Parts: sequence; C-alpha cells; structure tokens
Amino acid sequence: MSTATDSHLPRRLHGLLRRTERAYSAGHDRPLGGYAAAMAGFAVYTTAWATAVRLRGRPLPDRPQPWDVALTAVATFRLSRLLSKASVTSPLRAPFTRYVGPQGPAELHEEAQAEGGKHTVGELATCPFCLSVWVASTLTAGQLLWPRATRTAMGALTALAGSDTLQLAYSALMEKTTGDE
Repeated sequence: MSTATDSHLPRRLHGLLRRTERAYSAGHDRPLGGYAAAMAGFAVYTTAWATAVRLRGRPLPDRPQPWDVALTAVATFRLSRLLSKASVTSPLRAPFTRYVGPQGPAELHEEAQAEGGKHTVGELATCPFCLSVWVASTLTAGQLLWPRATRTAMGALTALAGSDTLQLAYSALMEKTTGDE
C-alpha cells in the first residue's frame, strides 16, 4: 500500500463512520462516536484492573459465591443511584449535565449537555443502569484486589439500600395512615 493511500485511510474511515452514524440515528441525536469512546474506555479500565489482579497473583474463584453476587447486586444498585441521582453528588455530574428539577426523595433529574463528549459522559453520569456496569466492574475488581475492604464498603452500601427502603416504606405508611383520618 502506498503512502498516499495510507494518508487517505483516516479520512475515508471518518467518512464511513459519519455515514453510519447518520444512517443509524434516523435524525435523532445518537452520538455513536462518544458511545464507542465510552466502550473503549471501559475496555481499557477493565483490562487495567484485570492486569493488576493477574500481576498480584490473585486467584480467581471457580465461581462467585451466591452471597457475594447478592451483596454486589445491592451495593451496585445503591452506589449507581448515589452517583447518578443524589443531590449531594451533583457537583460530580455538573460539568456534563444540566439541572432540570427534583426527582424522587433526595434525587435529581438532570439532562446531559448537548456538547460533543459532554453528552456521552452526561448520559453515563445520569443513568443508573449505564453507570451500574462500571460500578459492578469496580466492585468486582475490589473484591479480587482488596476483598475485606471492598466487602466492608459493599456491606455499608447494602445497609444504606435497606435503610432507604425502610424510609420509603415508613413515609408511605405515614401518608396512608394520616390520609385516612
């Protein structure tokens, strides 16, 4: 392949990606390039912690223990909501989002900023479902690298999720009993 052809390849590839994005989006704002960058970032992140696990000689379990799966699920749920919706963590999201209003107890509704890379990060930062992939991966890495500390933190997050459930149940019960009078 000649040097002249090589210099056209990035331009041709960029054109192909733009055409694909236009065809896929059907007139909607679907930043496929940003999503591809986020997926690449996640791949680099998980590769880095998997490499750290390997270099430290940490053995992988034959299969996850049911208790660890349950603890990870509840901790992932709570930490994902804390990072993506809580009022107190809004400074972390603010560079990439726009405040819209309150949404549920101690949670906010925010929208991703429309500017390039900020849009993708804003979507990720405000979506507990999207963020949970990163959180679950982080907690998994923590369990492999620092099991005691990670399980302690996950226990605290699980207790927080339980407390939230009780707070909401109590509020609903109080509303029902005072509304019947």
